[in-house]
Order: sequence, then structure tokens, then C-alpha cells
Amino acid sequence: MTELKQTPFYEKELAAGGKIIDFGGWALPVQYEGILKEHKMVREKSGLFDVSHMGEILIKGEKAHSFVQSILANDLDRIETGQAIYSPICYDDGGTVDDLIVYQIAEDEFFIVVNAANIDKDYDWFCSNAPENLSIENLSEDIAQLAVQGPKAQEILQKITDFDLSSIKFFHFAANVKLVGTEGIVSRTGYTGEDGFEIYINAKDGPALWDAILKAGGDDIAPIGLGARDTLRFESKLPLYGHEITEDISPVEGGLGFFIRPEKNADFHGKAALAAQKGGELRRKVVEFEMVGRGVPREGYPVYYDGKEVGWVTSGMYAPTLEKNIGLAILPIELTNPGTTIDIVIRNRPVAAEVKKGIFYSKKTKTKKNS
Repeated sequence: MTELKQTPFYEKELAAGGKIIDFGGWALPVQYEGILKEHKMVREKSGLFDVSHMGEILIKGEKAHSFVQSILANDLDRIETGQAIYSPICYDDGGTVDDLIVYQIAEDEFFIVVNAANIDKDYDWFCSNAPENLSIENLSEDIAQLAVQGPKAQEILQKITDFDLSSIKFFHFAANVKLVGTEGIVSRTGYTGEDGFEIYINAKDGPALWDAILKAGGDDIAPIGLGARDTLRFESKLPLYGHEITEDISPVEGGLGFFIRPEKNADFHGKAALAAQKGGELRRKVVEFEMVGRGVPREGYPVYYDGKEVGWVTSGMYAPTLEKNIGLAILPIELTNPGTTIDIVIRNRPVAAEVKKGIFYSKKTKTKKNS
């Protein structure tokens, strides 16, 4: 049996009561005090997430900009140094290699955060497509990543740094930020639907930073496990690789057409296929749905229409903040109009659901609910 990999926070997570599971070969906490309680904590106060299993790859050199531009489906020219950009990277047929965040450290240096399960695949993809004299370094084992998410995130994190965190706007970052005895990159992107920050530091400095953040936050912060991380991202309709986008589901099919820029002045893998899909040749796409009958939709459940199987649920669950059962499903384009009635097969029983639009969580939803 292969021994599970541990992040620098493994002992801290055990001490905090984390229930450890095998997550893609990593020993990570699925929960501490309960998924619903942790979910609510992030929505109302703040949560501390260990995301050190994610991958970090540094690309630098004279041709770094043109190379990264040739890989991203989004347009790298939309950002400048100190900014970040979200983008899928694709195969030539439009299928998704991964989705990632690119930080522009300098005009010729890019720090790229990739999904944990795709670290080796992405690194190999970069290397096999790169020109000569380009430095591509996998830093994943040397970097620890913590995320502080929630309405009180800035207030808490500001207590342990002299750097003015309010100066970091959404999808911007600052390098060399000093934090209680260490320094690193602090960004503001988020994966929960709330405000928050990501901190990238040397792995050996991780445990001390964990303690400092929890001490600074007191009752307004708590460690959060993978379970609530998933409910938070799902409820906010944030895509997950392997669900809404895969090697067989393009970003356009997955609902990420906004991040695909075939009009940019550069070629990139999948450009022709994705341009055709955006131009009207889309045969299927991921849509929102809400359960009408009683039942919780789950990933992989078949979707039926008029007695025939037409698709499947890519993500689905009870949305704690919204207090309803909702999901995302990939369906033929002719069945994606709001109001279409479909059946989700739950335990061999068809349960009615309705295709809708705009039913997922946003901070505006919370404001309306509390008003």
C-alpha cells in the first residue's frame, strides 16, 4: 500500500481534530467539527484552508510570455505584473488539460498554480511544448499554501503583517509580503464565493504561520476541511476539474466560455475547436438545475428526458446557504433552456428537476437574504 503524502500542516490538522482521508494520494482533513458548521463559519466569519496539495510551477525566460500565451485559452495580455488570470489549458480538440491561475511576477516570469491531481501531467505538458532556453521548474514540494476565506479574512490577516492588504485588489497579488517571521506571495482570488487571500510560503515556515493566523482570528476563524471546501465552491458555481471540465468536456461546454479568447493575437492549443464552439457549433453544455422532487443529486447520476438518458450530473448536492438541492448537468443543447423539465435518476428512481439559470450563491444573494 502506497503511503499517503502529507502537507506541512498534517500534525496541526490532527491536533485540531481533523478527520483525515485519502484525497488523491494525500492525507487531508475532510472535516473538523462538521461540514455544515464549517461551511457556515466561512460564509459568516472566516476559515483557514490547507491547500498545500495544489501544484506550483515557475516559468521564466526571454520567451516566457509568448510561451504562456500560446498555452492559455485566456488572453495573457489582459493582465500586467502584479495581476493574476484564470484560464483553462486545452488539447487541440478543445478538451481540457487543466484549469489554472497564472501570476505575472515579471514580464518574463510566471508563477502558475495547478490542480493537485494534474501536477505531473501539466509539468510534462509545459515541458513538451516549450521552446529551448526556457526555465520550467516544479516548485510544488517546496511551497506551502494556506487560504484564509470569509468576510473577516482581511481583518484577521492584517493583524500579522504590516503590508496593507486592502491594496491587493481581486485577482491581484503582492510578492515578498512579510508575515510573522516569513515572507511570501499573498493573492486575492478565492475558491469559496467569499473574499479572501491565498498565501504561498516556504514549506518549512508553514506550521508557524498556521498557528499565527488561528491566534489572530480567535473565535472568528477555524480550520476548514475538504468537505466544506467542496460545498462552498459548488454552491458558488465554481468549476471543478474532473467534473465540469475534463479531457472530454471543453471549457465552452463546461460553461467557461467567458475565459476563452480565440480572438487574441496568438495561437493556442484548441483555438480552432473552441472558436467553433463559441461561434455556434456547441452541441451540449453544462446547465444549472434545481430539484423539484425529493432527493439529493450527486456527481455521475444519469439525467433522463422523455424516458431517454441524455446526460449526467457533473456536480450536485444540498446547498447549505441556499437551503435547497441543486446541481450542474451536461445536456444536449436543445434541452438547456430554463424551464425544461428533466429527471435525475437517484437510486434507480427518476426524480423531477428543472433547468434554471442564476440559482447559485453569490455575495449579493447573502445581502438580499439578510436584508
